[in-house]
Amino acid sequence: MKEERDIATPSRTKEILAKHGFTFKKSLGQNFLTEPNILRKIVETAGIDETTNVIEVGPGIGALTEQLAKHAKQVLAFEIDDRLIPVLADTMQPYANVKIIHQDVLQADLSTTIRSEFSDTAASLKVVANLPYYITTPIMMHFLESQVPVDEMVVMMQKEVADRISAVPGTKAYGSLSIAVQYYMEAKLAFIVPKTVFVPQPNVDSAILKLTRRPQPAVAVTDEKEFFKLTKAAFQLRRKTLWNNLQNSYGKDEETKQWLADSLEASGIDPKRRGETLSLAEFAKLSNEMQARKG
Repeated sequence: MKEERDIATPSRTKEILAKHGFTFKKSLGQNFLTEPNILRKIVETAGIDETTNVIEVGPGIGALTEQLAKHAKQVLAFEIDDRLIPVLADTMQPYANVKIIHQDVLQADLSTTIRSEFSDTAASLKVVANLPYYITTPIMMHFLESQVPVDEMVVMMQKEVADRISAVPGTKAYGSLSIAVQYYMEAKLAFIVPKTVFVPQPNVDSAILKLTRRPQPAVAVTDEKEFFKLTKAAFQLRRKTLWNNLQNSYGKDEETKQWLADSLEASGIDPKRRGETLSLAEFAKLSNEMQARKG
């Protein structure tokens, strides 16, 4: 396929949309990228080659899918919009290594799908996608919590969300989402994508975030579920102290207050601090002390 016929050029995108009579659904957060160089840069950032299996979410008309197919071993793309299935059958016809699955990825049994669809399950597995803004976090957490062996995720999202995920303690953007992702992955902002290269044009710029799987979680915790409950509680009201937020979440009776106070003291954490000042290691220590003292 000649480069000038890349799906992502404005003229080809317009041609494909017109051919299939496709109209955008705002409810699905559909914004199609019309700059092939940015797509090639995404593939480069992800380090995709013939030894890589790729999962894509929301392929649209196949602009990124096409660039992935040119380099990857296999590409598995989840598309929820039934109107795009015939479009993708058309645009992906030249690529035998692409499989489109008409399913909401949040409803998918990822482990079973990976085993049944990839010919070489020992190959490196990466998630590369332009994620719909309205559902970015649930999709990312679905992959992280499903225990599927994803080595890397290179995903496009609203810049503000990328800033929150990659934030460090003590910054305004740092919160429970930063911790939830960084517990599993190392997060790095790769580059910014201006809103002008999309149709329809969104209101904000996007960012490419590169997430690399840690060999083991960033911190050792005795109970993951309780650890994440604690981090959410700590950021419930950002202006409140850790002490106030913990009481609001866990209870204000004397026994609970004593349990929280003892756990904080054993962790060496000042209850007057705010959640955004605590590192992952401090949250882990507090969570473990809380579990050790639980009645």
